[in-house]
Amino acid sequence: MKSVTVIFYIVSAIFLLGSVNYFIALKRPGVYPPKQLLKSRAAVLAGGGGIFLIIALIFSYIS
Repeated sequence: MKSVTVIFYIVSAIFLLGSVNYFIALKRPGVYPPKQLLKSRAAVLAGGGGIFLIIALIFSYIS
């Protein structure tokens, strides 16, 4: 059960770091993907990272 919890924490961290990357790209002028697309990608990754983080926290409290 510990390894599953660690995997969920790692996936959550990857999603949240990807979200931060898109938020930083929003601040740069002249990026290719339109800003609306970058905002939606960042929101999806942040939501996924939050869900995986909540699942990891639940698993860590169960075990």
